Amino acid sequence: MSIVPVWTLILGAAVFFYVVLDGFDLGIGILYNFARNRTDRQAMMNSIAPVWDGNETWLVLGGLGLLAAFPVAFAIILPAVYFPILVMLLALVFRGVAFEFQFRDAEHRHFWDHAFSIGSAVATFAQGIVLGAFIQGFDVEGRHFVGGSFDCFTPFSLFTGLALMCGYSLLGACWLILKTEGDLAERARHWARRAFLGTLAAVGIVSLWTPFIDADIAHRWFSWPNILFLSPVPLATAITGFLWWRAMAKKLDVAPFIYAILLFTLAYLGIAISLFPMIVPHHFSLEQAASDPSTQIFLGLGTLFLLPVIFVYTGWSYWVFRGKVRGDIGYH
Repeated sequence: MSIVPVWTLILGAAVFFYVVLDGFDLGIGILYNFARNRTDRQAMMNSIAPVWDGNETWLVLGGLGLLAAFPVAFAIILPAVYFPILVMLLALVFRGVAFEFQFRDAEHRHFWDHAFSIGSAVATFAQGIVLGAFIQGFDVEGRHFVGGSFDCFTPFSLFTGLALMCGYSLLGACWLILKTEGDLAERARHWARRAFLGTLAAVGIVSLWTPFIDADIAHRWFSWPNILFLSPVPLATAITGFLWWRAMAKKLDVAPFIYAILLFTLAYLGIAISLFPMIVPHHFSLEQAASDPSTQIFLGLGTLFLLPVIFVYTGWSYWVFRGKVRGDIGYH
């Protein structure tokens, strides 16, 4: 008995939760050097300090889940995007070291500030390159990647790298609106508006660019009656953008973050519609790349047992550290 649909949901959820949860703290890192003073930077750090490292649980789950449930896809995708993934992991490590030393090495705090921001930006850009390369597809013969190490660097993937930086900056700014107050919150609103315009423009460009990459994607979106059935996705994106802008005009705290997450959800849905059921675009479907059913069932049982634990401790962390923060006293 195959449980490919179950593993598809698990991996899809892992990628989504990673993008949203680690996205906002990477976004704060991107915005970090734009803070005016030490107090604001401390408040930005305090807003993510209790949760930032736990967010990467979803990255580990996604990577190991891909290896266990879809080994053919893992064997093709990893060599194809090995270089940007290596850069991403090194940047995440560098960022994590900078996060800790920023508190403990006051003498070199200026250096660690820049390291934290640069590490966040590089990790985000590398993730965007992986996304763009994945959408474009890979050179495959049989079950092996036969392209070059730098084939993933294309105009499209470089643009998706910049687009993801805008998107994560939007999430980070909206998180600061939710978690901070005073002058920093007002500056976050300014950052959020700029990041929102960049994100919306990037979503539009990628949405128009993607159908030119592959004829099947163009047919899926623009053939009749698909164009009728799928039109709610761009329509919902436009409505969400309008609601986000209105929430900002009303100076709401929670709504901008929720609408930003909804924008990411709709973009994620758009990518899924374009590529489903392919896990190695244009070559292997989910069923074709799946591991043996007995392996999927065995690992799936353990994963389904652990998922509630992850949800509980993640939710508990956010609940315990709810409320506003300040640079001088932390949570209050």
